[in-house]
Amino acid sequence: MSVTVQQKAQQPSWKGQFIGMVKQLTRFGWEQAWSCVFPVVIFASLAITKVVSLPILPRYDWLLIIFLLMQWWMVRSGLETKDELKVITLFHLIGLSLEIFKVNMGSWAYPEEGFFKIMGVPLYSGFMYASVASYLCQAWRRLHIDLIKWPPFIVVVLLASAIYLNFFTHHFWIDIRWYLSALVLIVFWKSWVSYQVGEKVYRMPIVCSFVLIGFFIWIAENIATFFGAWQYPNQHGAWSLVHLGKISSWLLLVIVSFLIVATLKRVKGKMVEG
Repeated sequence: MSVTVQQKAQQPSWKGQFIGMVKQLTRFGWEQAWSCVFPVVIFASLAITKVVSLPILPRYDWLLIIFLLMQWWMVRSGLETKDELKVITLFHLIGLSLEIFKVNMGSWAYPEEGFFKIMGVPLYSGFMYASVASYLCQAWRRLHIDLIKWPPFIVVVLLASAIYLNFFTHHFWIDIRWYLSALVLIVFWKSWVSYQVGEKVYRMPIVCSFVLIGFFIWIAENIATFFGAWQYPNQHGAWSLVHLGKISSWLLLVIVSFLIVATLKRVKGKMVEG
């Protein structure tokens, strides 16, 4: 009887459990907020330059200057490491290449003027892709991300390459995004991602994390188009909600981003261990 009473005394009350849950959620939100510093600056800059007319240079060029200064400050302050800067630069180039192709295929447009444009695409646009990489790198470090039952290296590289190439090839050939999505489910069915909040470790299916990040990026895309970051053909007259079908595109792009970051992190980890 005394053992039972002692066990009951040691168990936290529902109030204690609720307070503990709130504390963990607050910690998680705090780490996520710091991980999103770069995306937040991007959205704030888009909003401010939309309503405030800056002198001398066009809006697109001011955005490029702001993002360059932000990137410099993040490395200078130690908020971002030099290795993470290399990853983010890679994403900037990958994103800019995709932007140039898509804009010239008529998928969307950057109607405003700017001096720093390549084939109709302002150079600041690459930072929107780089901000996704920045978030992944920051969250990876802050939440002590670990991968469980990760597929073989060659499988991950081939799948990421196929998804990225489909963004280009579907304009000339069939769109195989749904086949690739099914392949993602098969390849990562047993894979999990673990993350640490305070002293507790949690985990979720990796596919679930893909869907969540893709959905929130779709929300971010609506905010970005509302502030004139770019325009889809149906938004020329007036802004309208980005089609839900775009979630599949962002989901696949998130998967490519996650796979690249995960692969580079694992390679870096093996080099350190070696």
